Amino acid sequence: MIENHVAKTFFASAIDGRVDEIKRISLDILNHPESGYREYRTSKLVADWFRTNGFHVQANIAKTGLVATLDTGKTGPHVAILGELDALVVPKHLYANLETGAAHACGHHAQIGSMLTAAVGILDESVNKTLTGKISFMATPAEEYIELEYRQTLVDNGEIEFFGGKQEFIKRGFFDDVNIAMLTHTGGETPGTLGIGGSNNGMVGKTIRFRGKAAHAGGSPHLGINSLNAAHIALAAIHAQRETFRDSDTVRVHPIITKGGSAVNSVPSDVRLETYVRASNVPAILQTSQKVDRAFRAGALATGATVQITTNPGYLPAKYDDLLTELYRHNAASLIGDDNIIRLNHGTGCTDMGDVSQIVAAIQPSANATSGDGHGIDYVVDNYDLAITKAGKAMGMTVIDLLSKNGEKAKNIFGSFHAPMTIDEYLRRMRSFRSNSTYED
Repeated sequence: MIENHVAKTFFASAIDGRVDEIKRISLDILNHPESGYREYRTSKLVADWFRTNGFHVQANIAKTGLVATLDTGKTGPHVAILGELDALVVPKHLYANLETGAAHACGHHAQIGSMLTAAVGILDESVNKTLTGKISFMATPAEEYIELEYRQTLVDNGEIEFFGGKQEFIKRGFFDDVNIAMLTHTGGETPGTLGIGGSNNGMVGKTIRFRGKAAHAGGSPHLGINSLNAAHIALAAIHAQRETFRDSDTVRVHPIITKGGSAVNSVPSDVRLETYVRASNVPAILQTSQKVDRAFRAGALATGATVQITTNPGYLPAKYDDLLTELYRHNAASLIGDDNIIRLNHGTGCTDMGDVSQIVAAIQPSANATSGDGHGIDYVVDNYDLAITKAGKAMGMTVIDLLSKNGEKAKNIFGSFHAPMTIDEYLRRMRSFRSNSTYED
């Protein structure tokens, strides 16, 4: 039997010969960004690469997702390595699509690169013949929880049930037999390091529509009902609640107005907003959601408008597995040194890896290889060696440890993992967040 360190040597050598190829694919994705559930070109590019390299590929999952599987032929644990296909909408970003405004201002193009890097190494026969079980490479759509009205149309048409791509993968059974999952995100904390541990907020998403009555804004505003004023009162009421948000719950509420009226000389009769309600735990999400709904109702009550509040399941809080984190840390340190492995704190952003972490042992380390502000116009990957090559190697080496020697380490990790919920319980919980209510005077 080949020892792990020998298998890892073959693994790294296979990667080193194809670094430029994987970087070209990542840069291709960077230069052709597509937002969630629209990643048709990106998905085809990734699926074609997997097929060309001999993987069994299932495509068009939840519109644009795909799974490429390597089965060792020996019964054992199932490990998933993930990457995200979608971009944000940041129109002034250096690499933004001029027509759609889509831009990889969160580094997902590098995630795909690190996933492909791990696949290259594990594909080497000298590596995979030492392993047991299965490895699935999942390219998932729609991690960024944006364009809520568009996603609602997909729900209404029966194309998806959930706004997040990994949620759709869970619902469609692709995690039914997965034991362990991992994904490496880019980050900017202490450049040149790999970050481990940490946690993330969860959230629900809301779309709000105020309906009033149009009238001449100059000649007869008294005949109208101003929906924009209703929204203004509601936003002020939300701000008045902020002192009630506990610091320990890391609550974040950040509404935007997506439609503020139709014409400047007409009293606004149709005003629409979107918001998240984020927190570190589900009770705080639910309590804050109620406060936010009361604020929107207050705006309608004060002006005589009607308000429709639609709440959709967002993402659950992320809790990453300690044993898996430690195994990953050991491999990451072998690549960049112990001093360059940092512990992450709680993050107030959200990710649908949080949903995955509620049902299987999961980690989401960070490759701190970027500059600029995340989701901003200046967020770019500066260090592709770290973000793609070393990040992919660290994940792949961890998979070698997990699935060698009859999968003993994987069995120990998922055997020790106490899932907060089963998949059925997860789906019931997510569906319970959904509501659609209309309030009028």
